[in-house]
Amino acid sequence: MPASRSTNGTEGATRAGRRPRTLVLAAVAIAVALGFAAVVAVPAATDWYKNRHDESASYTSGKEAKADRSSVPRWLPDEAKHIEYAMRTTGGDRLLKATLPAASPPATCASTTPSPSPHAPGIRSSWFPREAGQRPTVRCGLYYAYMDGHTLYAWQANADWVAANRG
Repeated sequence: MPASRSTNGTEGATRAGRRPRTLVLAAVAIAVALGFAAVVAVPAATDWYKNRHDESASYTSGKEAKADRSSVPRWLPDEAKHIEYAMRTTGGDRLLKATLPAASPPATCASTTPSPSPHAPGIRSSWFPREAGQRPTVRCGLYYAYMDGHTLYAWQANADWVAANRG
């Protein structure tokens, strides 16, 4: 004779009691996952969105930089070393850092008493000083620039680039 189970109604009640607890645990797990996604994914997506048009490159010489990118300024000496270059592909914002053979800017650069008032750099990079916008001493084409020892820091502002390219 087959074994029979006796049900007295308690098994059904136990299952019913587990259902709300399972739903609560599932809701908490989903909330934790969404919270984690908000903390990690949203800032990453925002950073990507803001910087998706930024490009950067490093070069060993000014000659190499100018050969690789037509947007690197022609006034940069071929003999310049340790070039760092950043640009925004949707406009004229540019950053440039270079070690020059002499502790003076290229000869084609003109001294300036920031007139017009220099526009602050429109992009940022870890190798470019944040306070650079307050330090220009020369103008090299559309670039504002200054020297720190043998290191040239220069930037081109989008507003200047737009004004120069209206035509």
